[in-house]
Amino acid sequence: MDITLQYFDGCPNWKIAAERLAVLAAAYPGIVVTRRLVENLEDAETIGFRGSPSILMGETDLFPDPSASVGLACRIYTTPTGLAGAPTLEQLRDAITAA
Repeated sequence: MDITLQYFDGCPNWKIAAERLAVLAAAYPGIVVTRRLVENLEDAETIGFRGSPSILMGETDLFPDPSASVGLACRIYTTPTGLAGAPTLEQLRDAITAA
């Protein structure tokens, strides 16, 4: 199962998501995580990047937010404890399992 972590360097939240995805990849050997750096606005528009971090399985965003604009911005996730810069480990696990 291939998962892509899209991010841009200006947002620190992708590192939290990367750590949580690494935990899942260690627990489930079938998970392969690839990082994709979005370097500029043109790249963001080309791939429909809706903020950092974005987590995709294939071409499907695991946490779709059609209201989010395309561009280089930090993404906000709703978690059980409030708004955060990355989904929780449990949210990631549930989203991957559901996909």
